[in-house]
Amino acid sequence: MKESIVQKKSFEFSLKIITLYTKLQTEKEFIISRQLLRSGTSVGANVEEALAGQSKKDFTVKMSISSKEARETKYWL
Repeated sequence: MKESIVQKKSFEFSLKIITLYTKLQTEKEFIISRQLLRSGTSVGANVEEALAGQSKKDFTVKMSISSKEARETKYWL
């Protein structure tokens, strides 16, 4: 199966979030950095689950969760 643009961009975003998390940790920012790590990496994880969905409904639900996680990440940023 061909990699989707959303899949690629969400993976790249996760890598950037991990880099930011590491930087925040070195600056002793623990609470927000952990929340940012959870929500930011969850975006790509849910995209992956959506792409492996068993039905259109399953795909839609997982992509919706991914969208919500992206909004939460935007809040923490």
